[in-house]
Amino acid sequence: MKYLVALLFFIFSITAFSQQTIVSKRVHGTIVNGTSTFPLSNVNIININKVKGTISNARGNFDIDAEVNDTLHITMIGFQSLRVRVTNDWVKEGNAKIELTEKAIALEEVVVRKYNLTGYLEVDTKLIPDSENFRYSISGLPQGYEAGEYSPKAFSRVMNSIFNPADMLYNFFGKKPKELKKLKEMKKDNTVKALLETKFDRETIAVLLGIDKKDIPEILQHCNYSEAFIQTANDLQILDAISQCYEQYKVLKK
Repeated sequence: MKYLVALLFFIFSITAFSQQTIVSKRVHGTIVNGTSTFPLSNVNIININKVKGTISNARGNFDIDAEVNDTLHITMIGFQSLRVRVTNDWVKEGNAKIELTEKAIALEEVVVRKYNLTGYLEVDTKLIPDSENFRYSISGLPQGYEAGEYSPKAFSRVMNSIFNPADMLYNFFGKKPKELKKLKEMKKDNTVKALLETKFDRETIAVLLGIDKKDIPEILQHCNYSEAFIQTANDLQILDAISQCYEQYKVLKK
């Protein structure tokens, strides 16, 4: 009888522990407008630690894989971005109300007349200069490098950047191995990919990699991507560019 009681107690303990573990791996929340308290739908929520994402539904509700001390990065167009840490209370209570603050945007009149366009297609096509970006293929590397313009100096900058281990890439990639491992995880999550494809502000990439937004153009410049690409690419393209550069860096470091 003693053995039976002990066995039942052991099974109950294992079951309770398993249930607690399952609960602790997922949190729920409701996102509302901080001014009107109306629920906000289609808000992007990303777990920075696990690189998992989701969006809020029509009632502002969401659930996501998360554990205590994970950080959620919450973004929506027209609202201030917010970072929220998952606490023990949140996990125990099962839900949390999160308020987003609207951005105060002042629109100013902007007149763009860089090329003094006339409005006539045949004339304007001759006024706008052609800009071509070239990528160089290097034996032993899976991807080429974009040099920006066709000239002997452009190719020299490519080679100097790749084979100089003391440059900015060495300092950046060498000190952030854990953050850079997230690059592959970002591309696996469809919600994260869909979000990055629509964004151009580099904010989400900077948060996930633990860097300043101002560092991203410098990284890409040292990877020899053109200024045109750096300025116009969406965040998913920027992510791919950094990822390719990092993979090539690892090859050269071996």
